[in-house]
Amino acid sequence: MTDKFRALVVMKDGDRQGASITELTDADLMDGDVTVAVEHSTVNYKDGLAITGKAPVIRKFPLIAGIDLAGRVLRSENPRFHEGDRVVLNGYGLGEVHHGGYAQRARIKGEWLVHLPENISTAQAMAIGTAGYTAMLCVMTLEREGITPASGDVLVTGAAGGVGSVTIALLDKLGYRVVASSRRAEQEGEYLRGLGADEIINARELSEPGRPLGKERWAGAVDSVGSYTLANVLSQTKYDGVVVACGLAQGSDLPATVMPFILRDVTLAGVDSVMAPREKREEAWRRLATDLDLAKLDSMTSRATLDEVLTLAGEILAGKTRGRVVVDL
Repeated sequence: MTDKFRALVVMKDGDRQGASITELTDADLMDGDVTVAVEHSTVNYKDGLAITGKAPVIRKFPLIAGIDLAGRVLRSENPRFHEGDRVVLNGYGLGEVHHGGYAQRARIKGEWLVHLPENISTAQAMAIGTAGYTAMLCVMTLEREGITPASGDVLVTGAAGGVGSVTIALLDKLGYRVVASSRRAEQEGEYLRGLGADEIINARELSEPGRPLGKERWAGAVDSVGSYTLANVLSQTKYDGVVVACGLAQGSDLPATVMPFILRDVTLAGVDSVMAPREKREEAWRRLATDLDLAKLDSMTSRATLDEVLTLAGEILAGKTRGRVVVDL
């Protein structure tokens, strides 16, 4: 096997940041006890921010971008992994401070890796990606907090995005009634219903400043938008309801009041996917293997080459992509 491989590298010169496809060798990789032949990666909102420099996601330059990867072990000094094992990695600083998934090879710490379930291919693992794995963590949080299908409607914001799309598919298979909120409600209606949404609302209903306490509408919610949207979601959550926050597409602020918490006993639960412990990751991937309809996953997935990622980075930030994008390495 040749020592050379292709990679998308982000560089910085003063205040100027740029990215390009280049050729590297194993000598360019960082320290780690497992070397992986990367077969697929994906494009997340966070990757868009990293590549375009719209947010300081990357903290070490030059760096191979990409916060996700899936592939097969080439070499391992870690007793948990052996040559040929199929593995997936989400987060742990990948594509932020450690060379990421937009390369044909990666050298990483084995403690970051999870063995892929048998029924999930490396391409499907990246159709799931950090977005889908985060969606599973969010659903697990709703369950842990006592929200069942009998509790009432569950709202999913940013519904046509990666987290939203997988969340809808998961909730539908588990028997929940799903309300999908999208700023492209009319264009994406057929797509969202195909994933399992029972009702679709326009995101504009939630994206402007609202009342501190609104009409009770949903028992639970998964929000990847933040800012006014999250504040309005909280204000319209039913008594004893649960809202899971996992993103900030609209903003990192939370212009809300304490009223939903002290008058309706609403719980706001946060989900972090980057540094989640291995046990939680393994449980999430086990659940994805059984609770995600892989046919629906395929319906929300498009394919791209490494060269196309540079364009897709801007498009995902502009809301011009939907569902999941698998990058073929």
